[in-house]
Amino acid sequence: MLRNTKSIFHHTKIFPQVNSNILCRSVSTTTSSSPFTWHTSTDADKQQYPPEDVFRAGVRHHHICNTAFPIAHNETIRPYRVKRTRDQADIKSTLSGAYGNLDKMMLYVHIPFCNTRCQFCEYTVVDPKVGRVNTTHDSYIRALMDEFRLYDELLDTKKKTLVGFDIGGGTPSMVSNEHIEQVMSAAHRHFNFDPSSMEVSIETTPKIAATDPDKISAYYKMGIRRISMGVQTTDFKQAKKIGRDDANASTDYLFKAVDHIRKAGFKSFNIDLMYGFPVPARTGSAFAQTVRDAISLQPEHVTLYRMRYKGTKMAYLQDQITLKQVNDEELLARQILYENGYHSLTGKNTFSRMVDSSGCSDYLDLRVRKAVPYLGYGLGAQSFSHHTLQYNLGAVTKGLHQYMRSLELGRIPIQDLYHLSREAAIAKMVSVSFYYGGIDMPAFKDCFNISLQDAFPLELKFLEEKGLMKYEGDRFQMTPEGKKHFGGVVAQFYSPAVKNHIINRPGGEKFPEDPIDTIDRKLATLRSSSSELPVIPASPSRPGVSL
Repeated sequence: MLRNTKSIFHHTKIFPQVNSNILCRSVSTTTSSSPFTWHTSTDADKQQYPPEDVFRAGVRHHHICNTAFPIAHNETIRPYRVKRTRDQADIKSTLSGAYGNLDKMMLYVHIPFCNTRCQFCEYTVVDPKVGRVNTTHDSYIRALMDEFRLYDELLDTKKKTLVGFDIGGGTPSMVSNEHIEQVMSAAHRHFNFDPSSMEVSIETTPKIAATDPDKISAYYKMGIRRISMGVQTTDFKQAKKIGRDDANASTDYLFKAVDHIRKAGFKSFNIDLMYGFPVPARTGSAFAQTVRDAISLQPEHVTLYRMRYKGTKMAYLQDQITLKQVNDEELLARQILYENGYHSLTGKNTFSRMVDSSGCSDYLDLRVRKAVPYLGYGLGAQSFSHHTLQYNLGAVTKGLHQYMRSLELGRIPIQDLYHLSREAAIAKMVSVSFYYGGIDMPAFKDCFNISLQDAFPLELKFLEEKGLMKYEGDRFQMTPEGKKHFGGVVAQFYSPAVKNHIINRPGGEKFPEDPIDTIDRKLATLRSSSSELPVIPASPSRPGVSL
């Protein structure tokens, strides 16, 4: 999600082109009914950079090289921004080209309210003083209804089948049951929507689930079948420091919350946890205990999120967090989850104890594995098709006024719409794919009319030779060593403009040894002893586990 659109023009050196980039050739997704294709690439997106240089830059800037693509919007994808005019002619034409011919798609609805704003929050959340007012909720839901209507008028969404639907935030459970019912009813009115055909998901907090059981029960009756509870940490001293104590409050709240979720009927329950916070030197990291506490609540799924400092109130602490700390915390958490019957792909951040489940909602699962296009409604919401990326008004300001005013005027509330080059579209798709630690190769080819091997021959060769990724059936998947160098791996698939930016970006973590030299030394040691690379199983052996 877009956090800041201030211009960043540090070190915009363009490296000489090493090899011709096969992605630059003109390829169209033309079908008999849809001639829409990618934007012509800028010169910056026609370059190619040595995988070794990109890897070093990605590891050095591990705090920003993650699944949140793009980086430095104004420098890297600004040329693809669609012109904004009063009549929105270019915007409407681009949206019609990107979504008009789709039979199936997905929907995300954003509710931007929280009782307090946690210091670690990077998302679009309005000032809690405004967000706690019921009349604000009423006005916002009315605006959402207008957004549903405007997209229906433009794209005839009634004829489009929803295959995934999430309601997120913020804290969507902060608004009334009636408001969520209005959102569900709007989905029924404006899409071909059958909740029984998918796992609709909603988010809550321990406090709300513990103190308002009727609200949780109402969600289930509406057809919502997955619920995710943001716990983040069970270190309540830490929770208070980061502004989270109001949501977590106490261990008692956690157990009451789970009891109410189970009594409502939910059988797909996820707990979100977060790691990568500053660690007191005296006590060390408490994250392993947080993971054990979460497991004791017996959720079907557990999701581990690495703290992302950019755009948060804790951004000034970023440099205190080393790559070693986050790797150690994640690895220990992964081991604890495996030992307790949870499975996951290597590099995937959601773990499930259900044999036939990915652990994610259908919306997120299809978004990550298959890049199914989606529209995001609400303040600051993101939308993505195979050709476009957009952010709604409020993504930068976190304020309601522009979003609400746009809808009052009958205008689609878009802040930025980018008609992407193929390089930029690929980079967005693949970055998101790394939520699962790798890339679905058939899905990649279906989206972009080129195989992963043809699109990234040098990068795949580098990653495989260094033991960072490997082929697993239809997937190109991270190894445990690759997970330790996540930023350097995911950066291999960034657009050339973004690669140039991170290579020339100052700062980042300094290491006592070049990371590639470290990897080569490990490989040499293993080969000399005729040993195989040490691996942690990607998942306990369970037949029928879904990706």
